[in-house]
Order: sequence, then C-alpha cells, then structure tokens
Amino acid sequence: MLTILFDGIAYGMLLFVLACGLAVTLGLMNFVNLAHGAFAMAGGYVTAVLMNRYGVPFLLTLPLAFIVPALAGLVLERTLYKRLYTRSHLDQVLFSIGLVFMAVAAVDYAMGSQQQMIQIPTWLQGRVEIFGIQVGLYRSFIIAVCGVLVVALQFILTQTRFGSRLRAAVDDPRVARGLGINVSVIFAATFAVGSGLAGLGGALGAEILGLDPTFPLKFMIYFLIVVTVGGTTSITGPFLASLLLGIADVAGKYYVPSLGAFVIYTLMIVVLVLRPQGLFARAR
Repeated sequence: MLTILFDGIAYGMLLFVLACGLAVTLGLMNFVNLAHGAFAMAGGYVTAVLMNRYGVPFLLTLPLAFIVPALAGLVLERTLYKRLYTRSHLDQVLFSIGLVFMAVAAVDYAMGSQQQMIQIPTWLQGRVEIFGIQVGLYRSFIIAVCGVLVVALQFILTQTRFGSRLRAAVDDPRVARGLGINVSVIFAATFAVGSGLAGLGGALGAEILGLDPTFPLKFMIYFLIVVTVGGTTSITGPFLASLLLGIADVAGKYYVPSLGAFVIYTLMIVVLVLRPQGLFARAR
C-alpha cells in the first residue's frame, strides 16, 4: 500500500507539472488553452530526439525541453493567442483544439506514429528499499524536481512583484496599464513559462506516460480534470488535486483494474456535483 501511495504521489507530481501551465493560463489569465498538451509533447520530443539521435545526456536535455516549448509559446502568444484574449471561451476552445490537431498531424508526418523510447540514466533506474518500502529512483527524482517547482511557482505568484503585477493585469488590465504595468509583456512571459513547464513535464513523463503524436489528445482530459477538481484561483488547488488524482488513479488501477481510469472520472463527477468551483476554491 505504501509503495502504491509513493507511486501515486510521483504520478500526481508529474500531472501537476504538466497541468500547472494550464492552471495559470485558465485560472489567472482566463484563457482556455486546450493546446497545452501540444507544448508538453514538444518537450518530450526535444528530449527524445536529442538523446536518441545526438546522444545528449538525459539531464542536459531537460533545460532545452523547457526552453524550446517556452519560445514556441512566446511566438504563438505574440502572433495568435493575444488576438483571442477578449474573445469568447468558445472561440478560444475552437482555436486551441485546431492547434492540437495541427500539431498531431505535423509530428506524425515528421517523426512517425511509433512510440518514442527514452533510456533514462542507469543511476535513475530500479528501486531501493527504504524502511521496508520499495521506492523507485526515477519517481523519487520526479518528486524532488516537481517539489522544487511547486515551491518556486508559489513564491513567484504570491511573494514577488511579478506575481502581483500578473494578478493586477488579470483583474483589471485597463487600470493596470494606467499604473504603468506592461500587460502584454506580463501575459507573454506568463504564457511562455506555462508552455515551458508543460514541455518539461512532457520530457519527465515520456518514460512513464509514453510519447507519440497523439499525446496531446490522450492527456488533455487529465489536464482539465486537474484544473477542474483543484479550482483555478491559485496554484495550491491544482497541486493538491494532482496528488489526489494521481493516488486515486494508481490505487484504482491496482485494486480495481477492471475499472481502470474510470476511478478519477468518477471522482471528478462527484466533485463537480458537490463543489462546482473545485475542491480548493472559494465559491463565487
């Protein structure tokens, strides 16, 4: 049971890194970006190509798995996304889902439809026993990396000038501009960081989740469930929701394999019925 709990926490941490960018764009910027998974896929393919074709060590690919999707997100935000900030959520959904299908088709054409295999370093392979608990080394690495990211994100959003400017720009862009805040730069930087974090999550999760051109479609619902269950008013809600869903998914697939992923769908339905605003968000 403790081993399953540990694996569930690692899976939940990975879900948070993959979904936290969506939590920021949807919760703080009020923009529905269903193409978030495409940036995660981009990070995974950056790592796969660098490792398999050029022999770059795994750890050295992680910064590039963040930078490349972040730059792509920045370019798309400046050229396309910014035109839809004031449009309806339906327009945003249709636009972003179109980007998903374009990304899937482009990657399938360029890289093929087969799974991309990533060989993690030998020092991250296998398990060790700690106090009688079988602990996976790679999952421990994921928990450590994601834990640092959670603390850093929470600090930036709540304790820094950038975080206060971001919240001001979201609450009332017109007043924020009147106070001298460059709203467009704040939104562009936030969108780029969210895209980069998705790419980093895609790179870290390629060995566990698998990586192929349909990645954005397969995991889109997971990202939305994390944000829906946790609420969109802070980073803490999606983080706790990710842990809850990760543990529920791993435990459900172990104890009731016949139900599989329906455990987290059931959990989402119960949460939406009892608390439509999310478990960790205030009711409006």
